[in-house]
Amino acid sequence: MKFLIVGLGNIGPDYVNTRHNIGFDVADALANALSATFSTGKKAWVAEARHKGKQLIIIKPTTFMNLSGESVRYWMQDQKIALEQVLVVTDDLALDFGTLRMRPGGGAAGHNGITSIIECLGTDQFARLRFGIGNNYPKGRQVDYVLGQWDKGQAASLLERIAVAKEMAKSFAAIGLQMTMNAFNNK
Repeated sequence: MKFLIVGLGNIGPDYVNTRHNIGFDVADALANALSATFSTGKKAWVAEARHKGKQLIIIKPTTFMNLSGESVRYWMQDQKIALEQVLVVTDDLALDFGTLRMRPGGGAAGHNGITSIIECLGTDQFARLRFGIGNNYPKGRQVDYVLGQWDKGQAASLLERIAVAKEMAKSFAAIGLQMTMNAFNNK
């Protein structure tokens, strides 16, 4: 059985270590934990790994955030992966920093990457792992905050939260969405 794990982010050095690229960071941690390396693929950097008898296709779209759906749709079709076996890892302003929530679907909540995926797939019913980045920014400065570097307080616990997110992605493939939600959400 194949699973597609999608880490959302933007390519290029200007976006490294920014809040909006947390999906890339989680994808990197997952690939590293499973001894997989990324290579250049169509519309994404791609790593393939096995976990508990399941094949994981881990991608970091190279289409930039606003066109992430093109990459997700391509890899789902290319690898013949069902919607139920797709997990999208994304940043979330509505959650306090470090809060991790897995959910089965829902709206985009203003996130352009999620909006693109919904438009390309024609549904909002795909699993997502929301990584809280907080919303401590002055009015009108949301873009600067999202595309900004982690502050010192956040950076101190970032690796630990990424490690938990990586375990949630592995759990999604191993035991499924519902059991992973029961085990990790609200912890």
